[in-house]
Amino acid sequence: MIGAGAAGLSAGLTLARARRSTLLVDAGRPSNLVATGLGGLLGYDRRPPSEFYDTARAEVAAYPSVDLWAGDIVRAARHDDSTYAVTLADGRRETARTVVLAPGMDYRFPDVPGLAERWGSAAFHCPFCHGWEVRDQSLGVLAAGPVGVHGALNLRAWSDRITLLTNGAELTAEQRGLLTVGGVGWDQRPVAGLIGPGAGLQAVAFTDGADLAVTALLVKSTLYQRSTLARDLGATLTAPDEMLSVQAITVDAMGRTGIPGLFAAGDAATAVPPSMAAAVASGHLAGAGAAVHTAAGY
Repeated sequence: MIGAGAAGLSAGLTLARARRSTLLVDAGRPSNLVATGLGGLLGYDRRPPSEFYDTARAEVAAYPSVDLWAGDIVRAARHDDSTYAVTLADGRRETARTVVLAPGMDYRFPDVPGLAERWGSAAFHCPFCHGWEVRDQSLGVLAAGPVGVHGALNLRAWSDRITLLTNGAELTAEQRGLLTVGGVGWDQRPVAGLIGPGAGLQAVAFTDGADLAVTALLVKSTLYQRSTLARDLGATLTAPDEMLSVQAITVDAMGRTGIPGLFAAGDAATAVPPSMAAAVASGHLAGAGAAVHTAAGY
């Protein structure tokens, strides 16, 4: 089990309850640890991500068939038709009949001064996860093209004060028409940085010296695979999508990659907007699929 984020822990719990001997490798880098709270995760709504992970790890570790190891996988290969070989960062080598990939994804956002410090608080990528906390505020959307227009129009459910910031990119006449009808403003000037104390946001500064008062910013981010493990093991990646720009591992409903014994779950294996709830669900399904695969006589 490679990865111990929401999907990995969910898959690990499913495998533990199926009494499968499981090595769960935890690199300790869940992408949402920087978030101020988990929005929309039933049972943990608006609670700190660390609280979820601490509880989940304790639950999984309580099962005797699970070995929870902190570190990275540095190499993985299909050893033969029925076995995988993995090398851990400390040099330890393990073999397994089944591998579940759930390493999460790297979120990359525009190189705007002040954005990294506010990521997960005043700057966010998912309105369904963070929109409630910034409802009725003056909101900006940092994106260009169709994805920017779509994001700004969608954000109207949370506020009627929205400005699309294209950061120097030009809008088409059709896009400006859609924004006008939707009651959304826009500004095409290049962005110089974000203004505000600490992780807070008061305004977006432009390169011409002017600024625009906003208190939260929806940002278009691109998701990338964290390693070459999926490719190394023969999995197929989806083509980047114009709206999501995600290269996800291709899987079926049970997390099967099409490579015997290789499953994937979570952000790394979804071509739709990621969420904790979706990651937990996909991890459970991949874990169940992996348990069936390892059953005697399968």
